[in-house]
Amino acid sequence: MIVWGLFLLGILVFLALDLGVFNKNPHIISVKEASIWTSVWVTMSFLFSGVIYWLYSTGKIDNVVALTPTDATVKYITGYLIELSLSIDNIFVIAVIFSSFHIPQKYQHRVLFWGILGAIVFRALMIFFGVVLIKKFSFTTYIFGAFLLFTAFRMLVSKEEKFNPKKSFVYRNLRRVMPITSHMQGQKFFVKMRHITAATPLFIALVVIEFTDILFALDSVPAILAITSDPFLVFSSNIFAILGLRSMYFFLANMLDRFKHLKYSLVAILCFVGIKLILVHHYKFPEWVSLGFIALSLAIGVIASLNKKTEKKD
Repeated sequence: MIVWGLFLLGILVFLALDLGVFNKNPHIISVKEASIWTSVWVTMSFLFSGVIYWLYSTGKIDNVVALTPTDATVKYITGYLIELSLSIDNIFVIAVIFSSFHIPQKYQHRVLFWGILGAIVFRALMIFFGVVLIKKFSFTTYIFGAFLLFTAFRMLVSKEEKFNPKKSFVYRNLRRVMPITSHMQGQKFFVKMRHITAATPLFIALVVIEFTDILFALDSVPAILAITSDPFLVFSSNIFAILGLRSMYFFLANMLDRFKHLKYSLVAILCFVGIKLILVHHYKFPEWVSLGFIALSLAIGVIASLNKKTEKKD
């Protein structure tokens, strides 16, 4: 519990510095600033694998599935890459939500900051219940695996449809339970108008982003549970991917069209982890196979996308 407490405390300290120091004043985050912070979070995420190795080699944390330090490290990196890759679709949806509610760029970071806090809580709950289900009812691995295969198939055959947040279930029901205004007063989530307090577009965007993250977690949490059911590895890799999502958004939001082939990489990854979950009681893939397949799938998707862009220019 000490390790868990220190990890959560460290996350809260980083978030407090983020909002209270580095982004105290609202401003438009440039591509350069976003690239720097993306590099910082990715570097920290991979450096944390060294902490994972130390924790599992010294017995500082409860090793519930009896992993070797090397296996624990590889599982953490594999889980992190899965979560990071599955965040790409989330970035696209966030961009559409901000555009739909006309959120100024200088206020987008504040919305994402509070969205991250909510995502941490919801992911923690989903991971906890997911681990419990797998531990108590072994057959749930078949359900999770089949669900991931279905998700991959749906992603492969579905046509690209424009997502309209204002027609979403969340927005339509929010309008029924609270006053909503299109007027914004700085970076406030609520404003007083005569005798009522109304929610601003910032708050509406935040709620819609929270609910879409829950929907994305329905795919990502079972995917990482295919790699390991160790609670700390699942939670830490998930959290580092979420924390880096904000800077990745500002870095990639205007470049998503350049990486269209990544869709097929995600389909391949979801199929692989789905099959792995279904076969978990019959055959266990070596850890290097999982890590290698995921890394190779992402690399092929990026290279194919960049080559297609180059061919168009020629």
